[in-house]
Amino acid sequence: MNGLSSRGDDYSLSRLPLSAKSSFLSVTLVRVGAITTLAQFMLGATLGHAMTFSQAMLATVLGSLLLQFISLGLGIAGAREGLSISLLARWCGFGRVGSVIIGSGIAISLLGWFGILNAVFANSLNHMLGDFLSFRWAAAISGIAFTLLVAFGFKALSWTAKFAVPLFFLAMGWISLNLLAGHNIVDLAVVIPTGTSMTIAAGATMVAGGYIVGALMTPDISRYCKNSRHVFWMTMVCILVGEFMINGIAILIAHALNTDDVVTIMIQTSGWIGLLTVILATIKVNDVCLYSSSLALTNVVEGITGNRWSRTWLTLLLGIVGTLLSIVGILDKFTDFLTLLGVVFPPISGVMLVDYYVLRSSRQLLDATRQAQTLPESTPLIGWKAIAACIVGTIGSMNIEFGIPSFNSLIIASVIYWIMGSIKGK
Repeated sequence: MNGLSSRGDDYSLSRLPLSAKSSFLSVTLVRVGAITTLAQFMLGATLGHAMTFSQAMLATVLGSLLLQFISLGLGIAGAREGLSISLLARWCGFGRVGSVIIGSGIAISLLGWFGILNAVFANSLNHMLGDFLSFRWAAAISGIAFTLLVAFGFKALSWTAKFAVPLFFLAMGWISLNLLAGHNIVDLAVVIPTGTSMTIAAGATMVAGGYIVGALMTPDISRYCKNSRHVFWMTMVCILVGEFMINGIAILIAHALNTDDVVTIMIQTSGWIGLLTVILATIKVNDVCLYSSSLALTNVVEGITGNRWSRTWLTLLLGIVGTLLSIVGILDKFTDFLTLLGVVFPPISGVMLVDYYVLRSSRQLLDATRQAQTLPESTPLIGWKAIAACIVGTIGSMNIEFGIPSFNSLIIASVIYWIMGSIKGK
């Protein structure tokens, strides 16, 4: 597998060796880049227009607790085993067939977001160039550029993040200071919002749902962490910066402008810096979307055919498909399907955490092969209990009218899977 990895496959179907681990700063910058997006500002503004500052921050705390729990648990497992999320699922309750199902959902979901974000990027680029290229040509050029970047693997993501993340924060900081100039922060913190009121539970659901897919994807990035301590601080920094700081600023700006359409105003009133912000925001998150999608598809193809296909070529295929979809505009009608896929991810996380840390159904196999940096020869075919628990958890959360739906689905699936696993064990 070393030969394949050198061509950009990034150990997509094997354990990541210790020699391939990366620095704490490099991994954290990639992760922060994936969570600090304009969509996060939109989420914070939505909360700010519907809640007081204290209510919105409480919703942020509750939603972030769920994200941190999932990110840390799966992240440590990914770093310890050196496996991506879709490959790790094989030995965390779902088996080969189950991991194919999960990988398919991940690949489709992230490919969809890649296409949507590529369209956003293309619109901004075309606007910056005065409609010189046209949207279609801008989308084609940006999509190909993203695809070639991701084909080079994690190192390319790391270098991109080192460039894009600091510039993004500088641009957003400058815009935020301009919009908040002349306002008293203390007064803004006690403003009574004029938008349609929202419950804290609904707000927490928005916070958790906004990045639940990213939380599930944590092993794809955390496998490059050198130890569990690095995973903890990586996820903690991302929550503090991506949720608390970004949401806090967006809430205050929403109060200052008395609207939830903060991002549009930020971009329209900031000239080329606003457009630069859109471009930087898209670059750093879109490459991670395509990267995780390519890892998932590699696992899917190997799980179905038994053959190892090059991640590099699958990345090129995904990038071409995502670019074409963004050009023809089909993705405008794809959002509802992507949202539906997001509903099933919390139960998957819960089942994997219970299996890896509580039931430990395949831990002996993983432990026995970790030292030799190989994968277990024995792979469960399909985890019916895991799939059933996820289905019940998803349906249950849709029909429970109290609490936080994302949290409800995770708890229901986790408890059901733990009970079924415990009965079998006895």
